[in-house]
Amino acid sequence: AQFVESGGGLVQVGGSLRLSCAPSSTGIIFNIYNMAWYRQAPGQARELVAEISTGEAPNYADSVKGRFTISRDNKKKTLYLQMNSLRTEDTAVYFCNFGAPVLDSFRDEHWGPGTLVTVSS
Repeated sequence: AQFVESGGGLVQVGGSLRLSCAPSSTGIIFNIYNMAWYRQAPGQARELVAEISTGEAPNYADSVKGRFTISRDNKKKTLYLQMNSLRTEDTAVYFCNFGAPVLDSFRDEHWGPGTLVTVSS
């Protein structure tokens, strides 16, 4: 099963977007995993943006601290990313997937198509 992301779009600098992500099938036991948002900008490697533990403790990349908020709804098996004060450097395709400490090979089986966020000046 893959994750399916939604909520991306075109927004101006300083604007906000809320991304959502859910597994494409019911086979994933969502609530037992730490979950994370990642992003990949054109020509760059995928990077970790934010992570949330099973106990809902968040952790953020320095570049988004104070602007992004990660949350999860285990009953709905849905992960969220509220993005405020967006900057042009936030332009990227955003993905959700398992956070640490799963093996990369396991995570690789679950990448979805991502959702494109474009921040224009």
